Amino acid sequence: MGQVLFLCTGNAARSVMAGAMGRALLPGWTVASAGTHVIEGQPMSWRTRDAMAGLGFEANGHRSHQVSRRDVDASDLVVGFAPEHVSYIRRTYPEVAARTATIKRLCRDLPAAMGSLPERLAALDLDEVRLEPWEEVLDPAGGDIEIFEQCAEEVLDLTTRLARLLTGR
Repeated sequence: MGQVLFLCTGNAARSVMAGAMGRALLPGWTVASAGTHVIEGQPMSWRTRDAMAGLGFEANGHRSHQVSRRDVDASDLVVGFAPEHVSYIRRTYPEVAARTATIKRLCRDLPAAMGSLPERLAALDLDEVRLEPWEEVLDPAGGDIEIFEQCAEEVLDLTTRLARLLTGR
C-alpha cells in the first residue's frame, strides 16, 4: 500500500478522473490529485462530472489544487498525464523525479512482480528516461462532452491497468 498522486495541468479533468477511479481501484491506497498550473479551488467542469458519472465514478466536492511540496513528498508514485507534467516535477521537485512518470509509460514499462514499488520504479530510471510524445493523454479541455467521455474511457483503461500493476491483481 502507498500513496499515488495523479497530476495534470489544471486539476480539472484527467487527474480528477484518475483520482476518483484510483480511489475505487486501489483499496487501501491513498489517492490524491493535483495540477501543475492551477487556479486554486475551482470545481471540475460539468463535462468532467458527467463523463465520470457515465462510467460510474464521482468526485463530489472536488476543488482544483496546485501541486505542492507536501503532495510530492507524501507520494510513493507521482503519475502525470503528459510529458510536460513529468518535466514540471523534474524542474520543480527533482528529488522525486525517480518516482514520477506518465501513466502510459508506467502501464507499458512497470514490472508487474519484481520486488517492492521503490525497487520496481528504480529499475525504470524514471529521472533519466527521455519523455516521448506517445505518453500524452490528450487534455479534453475546450472539447464537447463526447471528447470528455472518450478521455474518461481512456483514463479508466489506464488507471485500471496501473492499479493491477500496483496491487498484483
